[in-house]
Amino acid sequence: MNEKPSLFTASKAVALRWDGQGAPQVTATGMGATAEQILQIAEAHDIPLESDPALAEALAQIPVGDEIPKELYVAVAEVLAFIFALEGIDPRRPGLEDSHQD
Repeated sequence: MNEKPSLFTASKAVALRWDGQGAPQVTATGMGATAEQILQIAEAHDIPLESDPALAEALAQIPVGDEIPKELYVAVAEVLAFIFALEGIDPRRPGLEDSHQD
């Protein structure tokens, strides 16, 4: 029993990927147990988490594989900027897309 406790519980979760080009892309969405699984996978891979239920609700409407719409650029950019600052990531540097891959 060596599980790391989760800082988040979610009824809804959305995973995004941004490679530094174009708009961020929705890579996973889920509710209930699926949302918890998304969070567990993110935590296991040291992917930063942000809790924003209203933004998650809006992003969950986007099909997996699609880029986020322009209407959500500012909200997502604010979250990414916060996470980048916490992680010490410069989003302008080459190789951003490799920053959290195993």
